[in-house]
Amino acid sequence: MNNETFELFFAILAVATLVGTLIVLASRTVLRTTGFGASVIVGFRPFARPLSAAIATTCMLGSLYFSEIVNYKPCRLCWYQRGFMYPLAILLIVFTVIKTARIGRIVVPLAAIGAGISLYHWLLERFPDNLDSGVCSKDVPCEFIWFELFGFVTLPFMALTGFLAIIVFNTLPKPTE
Repeated sequence: MNNETFELFFAILAVATLVGTLIVLASRTVLRTTGFGASVIVGFRPFARPLSAAIATTCMLGSLYFSEIVNYKPCRLCWYQRGFMYPLAILLIVFTVIKTARIGRIVVPLAAIGAGISLYHWLLERFPDNLDSGVCSKDVPCEFIWFELFGFVTLPFMALTGFLAIIVFNTLPKPTE
C-alpha cells in the first residue's frame, strides 16, 4: 500500500468520526427531548469509553505512522498535540479496562487543550498570512500541509476530530439527567 492509501483511509476515518460525533452531540442537545435523541444517547453510552480509547489509540498510531514510516516531520504544534493525545490513548485504555468512574475530570481537560491547539494549527494552515504562530521553526513550519483531502482534512484536522470525539463521548449525560 502506498502513502496516499493511508492518507485517504485516515481522512475517511476522521470525517466518519466527525459525523458520528456531531450526531451524538445533536442527540444530547437539540434532539435530547425527542425519543430519537434520548435513544441515541442511551444506546451509545455503553460504547462511548471504548470508542474513545480506540479513537485516541488510532490517532496516536496514525501520527506515528506518518512521522516514523512516511517521514512527515512533525512541527512544534504537532508535538504539542501529540503531548495531549498520546497520554489520552493510554489513560482511556486503562480507564476502559478498570472501569474507573469520573474519567472526564482527567480526560476532558486534556482533550480540550489538545483540541484548542489542533484548531489553532488547522486555522494556521488555512490562513498562514493572518496568524503568526511564533512557535514553529523555519525547518518544519507549522503552516506546511503534508497532505489535504476533501478540501479540509489535514493532519491537525484529524487530531481535532479525535479530540472533539473524546470530549463529546466522555461528557455524555447520565440516564437520569
